[in-house]
Amino acid sequence: MKKNLVMAFVAALIMGGLGAQAQAQAQTPVNPAESSTTAAGPLKLGYTNIDYILSQTPESKEIQNQLTIQRTQSENEMKRLMKEFEDKLATYEKGAAQMSDVIRADREKELQGLQTRIQEFQRSAESQLQTKYQQLVNPVVQKIQTNIDAVAKENGFTYIFNLDAGAGTTPILLFAPKEGDVTELVLKKMGVNPQQQNASATTGSAPATNRPAATPAKPTTPAPKK
Repeated sequence: MKKNLVMAFVAALIMGGLGAQAQAQAQTPVNPAESSTTAAGPLKLGYTNIDYILSQTPESKEIQNQLTIQRTQSENEMKRLMKEFEDKLATYEKGAAQMSDVIRADREKELQGLQTRIQEFQRSAESQLQTKYQQLVNPVVQKIQTNIDAVAKENGFTYIFNLDAGAGTTPILLFAPKEGDVTELVLKKMGVNPQQQNASATTGSAPATNRPAATPAKPTTPAPKK
């Protein structure tokens, strides 16, 4: 009886050890470039950086030029509105003591209306710039995706990840071997000669893209109150 209990105890230890080993193997990170076998066949993972590829396309310069023109126009209009507000505010503050209540109230209402107009213009300018960016960049991104699909099919990749998760975010892949990088294959497929080394694509530090920048800040000087 005692011998049976000992054997059962040993068996339990062995099974527990095997279970822990299996769990540890299941939790071990998979190298994205390593091939593994699934029911559908070999699994081959690759990665690239769409922002970097976009920056290398011929369309990138034209996109940047058009965004710069629109952004400059918005900034100039914002500066004009700001100067108008500051000039009228200075005039109000200089003569407020001599104004009647009716005139003072009218000037304050005018300043408050101008301040609201500036704020609304800033929101509208930012929205229009973002819309313009999407209109210009979406066709290029679709072309990039088409070429990524072709590279994946021709080279047997099951999945291809985008290395860059977006501005100010942590890259999706923190480490991956060079052989998994399909950036050069995609650029070659598109007929594009990169203007700089692809090292930036593999490290996640792609060149600045053509994403629109914000317009100047709204006036911080509050309109006077009665």
